[in-house]
Formats: sequence, structure tokens, C-alpha cells
Amino acid sequence: MNNVDDLDNELLSALRHNARISVSSLAAMTGASRATVATRIDRLVENGTIAGFTIRTGHETRSAGVRAIVMIEVHGKLADKVASQLRGLPQVRALHSTNGKWDFVAELEDRDLVSFDETLRRIRLIDGINTTETNILLKTSKTSF
Repeated sequence: MNNVDDLDNELLSALRHNARISVSSLAAMTGASRATVATRIDRLVENGTIAGFTIRTGHETRSAGVRAIVMIEVHGKLADKVASQLRGLPQVRALHSTNGKWDFVAELEDRDLVSFDETLRRIRLIDGINTTETNILLKTSKTSF
């Protein structure tokens, strides 16, 4: 993944929630011009950060595929860079900074184990990540606080 900045992360986040959102709406949401938004999206597609645009049917939203929690230890003072790259991955549904042994806890969701394995590989290749520990979520019995 190449040089994902704050604007790119905002665009990726919005597109994760609604891949059909218009360029005009994205521009209004981010404060960037429509031309800038369109150029950024094209660049994210060209460099592979965005692998494709898709829909989720009602059936897919009920069965989430593979969900997991990944604990991440960052080497040195690279936390901001690592966080930026993690936020750019569409499979990262939430990213939490934390205390203790782990610097970050990422909530991941992927369509199947093969895709999930590739996502973990990409995460582990991010410069600055020292160690990870992954726990696949098997069953959810409560979803709200």
C-alpha cells in the first residue's frame, strides 16, 4: 500500500459503509474538491489499496464470514504510521489503541479463510509491526453494551 494519508482514510471509511456514495457526497463530507476525491479514488484503485467495489446482500450481512481480533505490538515509535496503514485496510472494521502488552487491537472481518489469511499476511508485512496475536471470533452472544 502506498502513502495513504488522512483524506484517503476518510474516503476508505466512507466507501466501506457505502460503496455507492457519490463523489459529490464524499467531497462534501471531506471538504476536498470533487476532482481531488475522484483522483484519490482512482489512485487507491490503481495502487491496489481498493481491490474492488461490492455490495453485501442481506444474507451476507447476517453471516459475517471470518471475524477476528488481532492484537498488535508496534516496534519503536512507528505507531502513527502503522495505525494509518491499518485504517486503510477495508477488512479492519475498528482499530483501538490500548495499554499493556499490545499497542493496538484491530477488529477484522473478511469473506472467507483464504482472504483472511491474505489480510493477516498484509498486516504482518506493515513496517513497524513487531508481533501480532490473532483470535478468530466463533460465536457472538451479545452485540451491544
